[in-house]
Amino acid sequence: MIIKAVKLYKNGFMTQPFALGGEDGTEKFDPTVKYRSSLQNYLIDTGSEVILVDTGMPSEAPDAVPDEKTPIYMGERISDYVTALKETGYTPEQVTKILVTHKHADHTGELRSFPNAEIYISKEDAEEFLPDMKNIVIAEYNYGAYHNFPASQKIADGIYLIEAKGHTKGNSIIIAENDGLFYMFHGDVTYTDEALYENKLSVVYEDITAARETLDRVREFIQNNKTVYLSTHTPLGYENLEELRVVDLANPTETLPVGEIVYKSATGKYICSVCGYIYEPSKGDLSNEIAPGTPFEALPDDWKCPRCKQGKSKFNPA
Repeated sequence: MIIKAVKLYKNGFMTQPFALGGEDGTEKFDPTVKYRSSLQNYLIDTGSEVILVDTGMPSEAPDAVPDEKTPIYMGERISDYVTALKETGYTPEQVTKILVTHKHADHTGELRSFPNAEIYISKEDAEEFLPDMKNIVIAEYNYGAYHNFPASQKIADGIYLIEAKGHTKGNSIIIAENDGLFYMFHGDVTYTDEALYENKLSVVYEDITAARETLDRVREFIQNNKTVYLSTHTPLGYENLEELRVVDLANPTETLPVGEIVYKSATGKYICSVCGYIYEPSKGDLSNEIAPGTPFEALPDDWKCPRCKQGKSKFNPA
């Protein structure tokens, strides 16, 4: 089995209140503390199949423009997803299956580029975002319990799609077994590994009770199995993979300083840092009776993202 990271963004950051403040409240944490952020998804080559875990941002998505109030910034774009995939040595035509951790655009942005692959996704997330795609396979989680997780689906030998609700109502994780190690591809159970070690939820969830149950199960699994933790939004994800670093919850990995941040000029568009929705003033938001030509700054204070229902504070200039 070969596992590779598909690297998409670099040199980003997230604030401590964003990463750790889901249960205790953001005011309990220091906004001047920043953790490294990035965006990468993953590929599993079983020898007979090429399986993707998520498919990055849409290629046309504008880059965010961070400022002092930005809670999370994925960083500067390295490459679009299909180009990054080719740089790992694979083409879209080789992909047989895609396992979607959840519905947000930074995980589903280029599903459209793989019309011949089977796309496995939970019923809840598929119904909301992907009803018209013909190659969707609704996850049934019919394999039974997988270790301490109550519901799973076997995708291939040693590869399991696991129900792990909370971040979204249909959130999943993937575990691959190889050479005595368990590789956990988890989407956004935590946004950074510091939250895993601190046992803290981020501020982004659709069901906080389920999110807590999932994080508890993840930590229990890690305590009992040699696990390589493959995150999406921190360079620790691909660093763990490159070093085959097994999580030891009693000994956190070192928190490294945030790298150089590349600042760009704003376009007037705004992008949701949670789900990737783009607010374009020229189009407005007809679903919320916002007329075309309405600047983001003029939106009502109680306006929410049409896709993930987060407030204006979760949007970054693009």
